[in-house]
Amino acid sequence: MIVQYDDYKQRLGAMEADLADLAGALDIDAARKEAAELDEQIAAEGFWNDIENSQKVLTRQKGLKNKVEKYEKLLSRHADLVTLVELAIEEDDESLLEEITNEFNSLEQAYSDSRLAALLSGEYDGCNAILAFHAGAGGTEAQDWAQMLYRMYTHWCERKGYKYKVLDYLDGDEAGIKSASILVEGENIFGYLKGEAGIHRLVRVSPFDSSGRRHTSFAAVEVTPEVSEDTSIDIRDEDLKVDTYRSGGAGGQHVNKTESAIRITHIPTGIVVACQNERSQHQNREVAMRMLKSKLMEIKEREHLERIEDIKGEQKLIEWGSQIRSYVFMPYTLVKDNRTDYESGNIGAVMDGDLDGFINAYLSAAATGKLKLK
Repeated sequence: MIVQYDDYKQRLGAMEADLADLAGALDIDAARKEAAELDEQIAAEGFWNDIENSQKVLTRQKGLKNKVEKYEKLLSRHADLVTLVELAIEEDDESLLEEITNEFNSLEQAYSDSRLAALLSGEYDGCNAILAFHAGAGGTEAQDWAQMLYRMYTHWCERKGYKYKVLDYLDGDEAGIKSASILVEGENIFGYLKGEAGIHRLVRVSPFDSSGRRHTSFAAVEVTPEVSEDTSIDIRDEDLKVDTYRSGGAGGQHVNKTESAIRITHIPTGIVVACQNERSQHQNREVAMRMLKSKLMEIKEREHLERIEDIKGEQKLIEWGSQIRSYVFMPYTLVKDNRTDYESGNIGAVMDGDLDGFINAYLSAAATGKLKLK
């Protein structure tokens, strides 16, 4: 028993250096200093005169304090566990082994999550994310695959404890979905999921083919940050085509079956957004416009454009040659990311939302400039 406790003591000693490095990666000292400066700014006379600016300052202050508190909690947990291990060694108390093992594993995971968060430095990484799923060519096969991806990402949300809200859900002709979109809410959601955007390829024996032949299907995943409502984006009414429709079919389990569904097409770019989950047409229009603004702002920033009008409606075809990841069910089982070479043979776990390995690999490769880009 003493041997196991000594092992934990050594590992906790090594983690102490890791935590010190993490403070530098997260720039904790700078975060503390900026948070203190914002405290003074908030306490100053006239701070609330500019509501828009005050809200931005409060949001920034909350984010900085949350970062510092999370790091300090890690330090505290580490110190407490060191004390517990030393007590167990001193008392030769084997009854503490299970508690120490569980807490060490939990602490390692928390450290890993914080290390990953340190890689998120993009302007919108801290935002919520809007995920949209689109079936590629191929009818029922592709529509079933799009629904499988929808299930995979919603299961990832559930595993991680993130809330998601269905915004739009369009059933397939026979099975699956033609398209769907969800809003995922939580800290750094866009930062974690931004690398999931792209074409996903499936290889399997089709359940819809009576001959049992192998099929290849494609579906696209879009990931857009949910920008704040006060984002100044000028969208002209004449550039919008607005359609109302009634949601129906099996998707009704996800949405309200009323005449309130809204689809908005931004004519200059061809970008289409839809919402049918709110209770009124007005609410659906508000959400759809927020989705459209988020997409336009993300593209504008990503392509370093000066004006929204400079955005072109260019989009990759959902087909062979442009996929970011392949999911093979037959003749072997493998999920492989083409940009990082990260792979998993446990395809069942991946389809049940075990995506952290792929997400971590993408963020690490992107941070070190090692992404394999086409």
